[in-house]
Amino acid sequence: MKRVFWLGVGATIGVYALRKVTRTAETFSPSGLAGTFAGLGDVVRDFVADVKEAMAEHEQELLAALGVDADGTVSRPADADPTLAGRR
Repeated sequence: MKRVFWLGVGATIGVYALRKVTRTAETFSPSGLAGTFAGLGDVVRDFVADVKEAMAEHEQELLAALGVDADGTVSRPADADPTLAGRR
C-alpha cells in the first residue's frame, strides 16, 4: 500500500512540474514574448498620453497666471497693479 501511495505522489509531482515547465517555456516563446511586449507598449502609450495631457493643462494654468492669451498676446491680468507696469 505504501508503494501505491508514493507512486501516486510521484506522479502528481511529475505532472505538476511538467505543467510548470511547459507554461514557462510558452512564456519565453516568440508569441509569449510578443504578447508581453504588446501589453508593455500599451502601458507606455497610456503613460505618455497622460503626461502630455497634464502638461497641456499646466501650460494653460501658467499662461492664465501670466496673462497671456491663447494666441500669444499679452493682456494685463485683472488683479495687476498699474503702478508696477513698467518695473521688473
